[in-house]
Amino acid sequence: MKFRPLHDRIVVKRITAEEKSAGGIIIPDTVKEKPMEGEVIAAGPGARNEQGAIIELDVKAGDRVLFGKWSGTEVKLDGEELLIMKESDIMGIIDAPAASAKAA
Repeated sequence: MKFRPLHDRIVVKRITAEEKSAGGIIIPDTVKEKPMEGEVIAAGPGARNEQGAIIELDVKAGDRVLFGKWSGTEVKLDGEELLIMKESDIMGIIDAPAASAKAA
């Protein structure tokens, strides 16, 4: 991708939700909610404080994050649908080992 976010903005790719409910019911596309989980594709260098120093972001490329339902701006880059949002729109980082342990 030839896109570099500025300041405290990040680029996130949504992670698609499962097509079936826990009970095995197939959920049609028309009633599916957009996933609120994604992977950080790119992150800016950070925001500047009042003294002009750059404060680094807590997230980095490759992190799985949880964000609000209406967070970010949807864009299409290189034929891929992505979200651009500020770091403050992210609720938290999902640790990979904990996510795989929950599935088991």
